[in-house]
Amino acid sequence: MGERRRSLLVGVVLIGPALLLLLLVFLWPMASYLWLSFHAQNLFTDLQPVAVGMLNWRRLVLDARFWQDAAQTLRFALVSVSLELGLGLAMALLLNQRWRGRGLVRSLTLLPWALPTTVMALGWRWIFNDPSGPINGVIAGLTGSTVPFLASPSLAWLAVVFADVWKTTPFVALLLLAGLQMIPADLYEALALEGGNARQALLRITLPLLRPYLLLVLLFRLAQALGVFDLIVVLTGGGPASSTESVAGYAYLNAMRFLDFGYSATVMIGMFGVLLLLGGVLLLVLRRPVRA
Repeated sequence: MGERRRSLLVGVVLIGPALLLLLLVFLWPMASYLWLSFHAQNLFTDLQPVAVGMLNWRRLVLDARFWQDAAQTLRFALVSVSLELGLGLAMALLLNQRWRGRGLVRSLTLLPWALPTTVMALGWRWIFNDPSGPINGVIAGLTGSTVPFLASPSLAWLAVVFADVWKTTPFVALLLLAGLQMIPADLYEALALEGGNARQALLRITLPLLRPYLLLVLLFRLAQALGVFDLIVVLTGGGPASSTESVAGYAYLNAMRFLDFGYSATVMIGMFGVLLLLGGVLLLVLRRPVRA
C-alpha cells in the first residue's frame, strides 16, 4: 500500500505542472466565458457586467444567424477533417515505405503546415482572385471568361475547405506516420507467412492498431476546425453574404464590432458544447473493441 501511495504521489507531481497550465490557459477562460454568458456587458451597460440570467441563452436559441453559422462551421469541420484524414492516411502509408528520397519528401510535406495560417490564406486569396489570380488567368486564356471563386457562396466555401485541407493534411499524416512506426513489423511478416495480402494487412493490422492515433487526430482536428477563424477572415471575410462565416467569426463580430461581450461569450460556449458532444460520440464509437 505504501508503494502504491508513493507511485500515486510521483504521478501527481509529474502531471501537476501540466494540469496547472491547463487550468490557467483553458479551464479558467472557459469558466469566465460561462459566467459572462449569464451577464450583459455591452454599450447599454457601459461595458459593465450586469446579471441577466438566461436572456443571452434565449437569444442564442432564437438567433437564426448563429444556427446558420453553426451549420456552416459543422459542415466545414466534417468535410475538411474527413478529407484530411483520408489523404493523411494515404500520405502516411506512402511515407512509411522504404524508398530513395523518403527523408527529403517527409521534410517537404511539412512545409504547408509550417506556414502561418494568415500568410497561407493571403496566398490562396491571391490564387483564387478574380480576375487577376493565376487560376483565373489560365481559365481566361482557355475560355475567355473567369470564375468568381470568392464571390460565389458555394465556390467560396469550397475554396476555404481546399485551403484548409492543403495546410493541415501534412500534420495529420505526421501523426499517423508516428502511429504506423509503432506497429511491430513482425505482425506483417506473420500475416505474409499465412498468405495474407496488403488489403488484409491494412484491415486486420494497420487500422485496428492505428485506432488511438486516428482518435487523437479526429479530436484534435475537429477542435481546430470548429474554432476556425483566421483562415476564413483572411480568405473570404466570412462572405459572400456571411455564407462562409464561422461561429468564431460571429463571436468576434459581436465582441469587437458590436461590443456585446456577454452574447459573444454565449456564442462561444454554445459551440464548445457542440464540440464536447461530438468528442463524446467519437470516443464511444472509436473506443469499441475491434471485432475479428
